[in-house]
Amino acid sequence: MSSELQPKLPVLDFSSENLKPGTSSWESACKEVRLALEDYGCFVLVYNKVPSDLRNGVFGALEELFDLPTETKMRNKYEKPLNGYVGQIPKLPLHESMGIDNATTQEGTQSFTNLMWPNGNDNFCARLHSYAKLAAELDDMVSRMIHESYGVEKYYDSHKGSTTYLLRVLKNRVPQGNEPNIAFVTHTDKSFSTILHQNQVNGLEVETKDGNWINVEFSPSSFVVIAGDALMAWSNDRILSPSHRVTMNGKETRYSLGLFSFSNGIVQVPEELVDDEHPLQYKPFDHTGLLHFFRTDEGYKSKCPIKAYCGV
Repeated sequence: MSSELQPKLPVLDFSSENLKPGTSSWESACKEVRLALEDYGCFVLVYNKVPSDLRNGVFGALEELFDLPTETKMRNKYEKPLNGYVGQIPKLPLHESMGIDNATTQEGTQSFTNLMWPNGNDNFCARLHSYAKLAAELDDMVSRMIHESYGVEKYYDSHKGSTTYLLRVLKNRVPQGNEPNIAFVTHTDKSFSTILHQNQVNGLEVETKDGNWINVEFSPSSFVVIAGDALMAWSNDRILSPSHRVTMNGKETRYSLGLFSFSNGIVQVPEELVDDEHPLQYKPFDHTGLLHFFRTDEGYKSKCPIKAYCGV
């Protein structure tokens, strides 16, 4: 299949100085975001305002972090779902990751840094905190656009007020010998939304509605925005939560960061998104409860955990 025929994710540019609420460029971006999430569940967000020293500094900091001894990294414990160390898994030998809870706050990043470096590491802390704040600003912009595009902006402030963030940092190494090249299994995100960024090494693949897989390529100034199961439920199935995976085919280690947004309250479908064409699909649900449910046998084995958890 020639590369011209390969499906590609929509690419939306958020770099313009004029992209402000109330402007015509904002309104057209709102529509493009909604269509991309309805059609693909994700899109590439170009944002060339990330200072290159921050970008380089963050990936340098990740190399330093993953070079720590395994027993140090394992101090990053699962206090709640999704936020602990994952690695040393025989079936997924290429994958290692850690979670920094509340990385958008100074306390959150500092607490993780102190765990890894009891004598401190100010550089690491400052870089990861700056990065998390920047990614959260992008997430907030996308969230506002989604609310406005569906005409439910009156719920945006309460959504924003209940949002918490988890920053997962990931390392995928190159397969050796006859190791499989799958670095992370096919899954959907359990978040409301996810903002992904990577070093220059590709590996992310996203499944389309018709079952094809897109190899996602994104430039150093780009992010990938992915809708999670909670956003799919909130939108009453208008937005797709896409299946995705990571495969390693190159010769270089892939470092990436995923900022996951969660609601610390009850998520429910806005009444404006329920009509004859879109009858109600989900009962109001506790987002943290969904994460706990997913870690049970029933949740893990169900084809669509969010439907098993709170489907009508």
